[in-house]
Amino acid sequence: MQVAQMRDEILTDSGHRGFRLGSLQAEPGSTVSGLLELGEGMFSIPVTIIHGKVPGKTMLITAGVHAGEYVGIQSAIELAEELDPTKVNGTIVIAKVLCKDAFEQRAGSINTEDGKNLNREFPGSKDGTPTQQLAYVVTEELHKVADYYIDLHSGDDYEELTPYVYYAGEALPEVVEISRKMAAQVDVPYMVRSTVASGGAYNYAASCGIPSILLERGGMGGWTMEEVQSTKRDVRNILYYLGLYEGQQDCRKYYPLDVIDIRYQSATFTGCWYPEKKVGDLITCGEVLGRVKNYEGQVLEACRAECDGVVLYQTGSLQVEKSGPMIAYGRIIRQADDRKERITNYWTKRSDSFLEQRRAELHSPLAGRWLEQIEKYLPSQKKLRILDVGCGTGFFTILLAKKGHEVTGVDLTPDMITHSRELAKEEGINCEFRVMDAENPEFEDEVFDVVISRNLTWTLPNAGSAYEEWCRVLKQGGVLLNFDANYGASDFSDTSTLPANHAHNQIDHDLMQECEEIKRQLPISSYARPAWDLDLLGKMGMESFEIDLGISRRVYQEKDDFYNPTPMFSVCARKES
Repeated sequence: MQVAQMRDEILTDSGHRGFRLGSLQAEPGSTVSGLLELGEGMFSIPVTIIHGKVPGKTMLITAGVHAGEYVGIQSAIELAEELDPTKVNGTIVIAKVLCKDAFEQRAGSINTEDGKNLNREFPGSKDGTPTQQLAYVVTEELHKVADYYIDLHSGDDYEELTPYVYYAGEALPEVVEISRKMAAQVDVPYMVRSTVASGGAYNYAASCGIPSILLERGGMGGWTMEEVQSTKRDVRNILYYLGLYEGQQDCRKYYPLDVIDIRYQSATFTGCWYPEKKVGDLITCGEVLGRVKNYEGQVLEACRAECDGVVLYQTGSLQVEKSGPMIAYGRIIRQADDRKERITNYWTKRSDSFLEQRRAELHSPLAGRWLEQIEKYLPSQKKLRILDVGCGTGFFTILLAKKGHEVTGVDLTPDMITHSRELAKEEGINCEFRVMDAENPEFEDEVFDVVISRNLTWTLPNAGSAYEEWCRVLKQGGVLLNFDANYGASDFSDTSTLPANHAHNQIDHDLMQECEEIKRQLPISSYARPAWDLDLLGKMGMESFEIDLGISRRVYQEKDDFYNPTPMFSVCARKES
C-alpha cells in the first residue's frame, strides 16, 4: 500500500483506528516512539508519533536535516517527551534526526558518502546518491502524511546567526498565507519569505501544498537550554495557533519583521575571515561588513553591503574557503502591524460598558481615593497642563479637570473618545479629547507639565517607544505618572474569584479570550514590571523616581464591581531641569 493511500485510510477513521506510519502505530490518546524504517530499510530514523483522541490534521516536525545543528535536534527530542497526547487534536509526527548516521558520526551537515547537503536535494531521486535517496524517501514517506510542516535548524559549526524564521513563498497563495501566519507565531525578530520551490525540505513540501516553515536559532555547533526552551515554546505556540494542541499561547518578546532581498555573499579567496559586524546588526549600503586576509595580514577582499538591512548570519570561524559563505543579510520591510487594529477593535467592543463603569466610578469613593494618590505627585502650581494618554472614557481627564487643570485626553479607539466627550458634557467639565496613538502623540516637544496614564502600557505593542514619546512632550521638571500592573502574568478569562457583578463577569467569555490572545502578542507581557519600566526610563535620562506597590490596597478597599484583582503599581519619574 502506498503511504499516501495508507494516510487517507487512517485519517478517515483516525479517531477510532489510530495512526500508523511504517511499523509505528499510535492508538488514540497515546505516544509511540521508535526507529522508523524508510526506503524499505535503507534508512532508519528516530520518530515519535503523538496521536490525539480527537481527529484532526497532522503536523510533521523534523530536525537533523543538518546533523550538526543541535538546537533543533534537542528541541525535537524534548518535544517528543513533553507533548501530552490528551491535549492533541489530530496527530504530531516528530522525526528527531533525519541524518541519523551523520549525527552519530559527528560528521556535520555534509554527507561524507557523497559530499552533498541534504537541504539542497529535495525532492531527491530514488536512484541518486545516498543523500538524494534520503531526500526522496523523506518526501515520499514523511511529507505525504503532513498537513503542516516545521523544520528545526540552527547555525552550522561555523555559523553565527540571529534567531529568525523562513516561511514558504513559492507555493499556492493559500499555502503561502498559512505558512506566513505560522511564522508570525514565532518569537524571533525577523522572518524571511523563501523564493525557491525546491532544494530545501520545507520549500519543496510547500510546493506540494503543505504550509511550511524553517526555524533558525543557535549556532557554532553548540546548543543551550535557553535556545531549546525558546524553540519548544515557538513550536507549541504554532500548535496552539493551528488548533492542534490545547492551551494558550505563551507571551513572547518579538513580533517578527519581514526581511526581503536576501544577499548571500561568498568569499572570492580562501583565507582568514574578520567580520566587522555582529549577527542582528543593522547595516547600511556600502559599509564594510568584514575582510578576508592572508596569513601575512594582507587584505584579499573587503565584503561590502549591497543594501541597507540586517545581518541574519555569518561565518563565525576564522577560516573561509573560496566560494564558501561569508555573510547573509537582507532589507527590512515594516509591514502593517495588525496588532493595533486588533487592539482598537477589541476596545471598541468594550467602549459602551466602559462608559457605564467610569460614569459610576466618578461618583464612587474610588474617585476621591484616586485623586489622593495622584495629587501627592503633582507639582505645586495650581493649574497644570496635563496629558492623559490612553484616557479610555475619560475618568482621569475629567477627575483632574474638575480640579482646575487644563487636561487633554487621547485614546486610539474612536468610540472611547466619543464616550469621553459625552461623559465630560454630563459632568459639565471643559476638557479636550482627541483620537490619537499613545505611542505617537502628535504634540510639540516639552508642552505638558504632567503625562499620566492608567492601565495603558500593558496594552501597547511598543511600550518603550511610548515612554520615549511621553518623555519628549514633558516640560523640563515635568512629571510622568503611570499606574499599571503586571497584567501579562494574569489570566483575565479566570473570573472565579471575582464578585458576580464585577465587570469581567459581565463580558462575554470569547471577548476575554480575545484579550488573552492579544496580550500574548505583546512583548511587555513577558517583562518583569515595574523593574523593566524603571530600567527603561533610567536609560532615557529620567533621574528621579518613586515607586509605589501599595496602590491597590489603598484604592480598591471593597471587593465590588470596580475591584481590580491584579495588584497595581505606580511609577513616578521626573524630567530633570
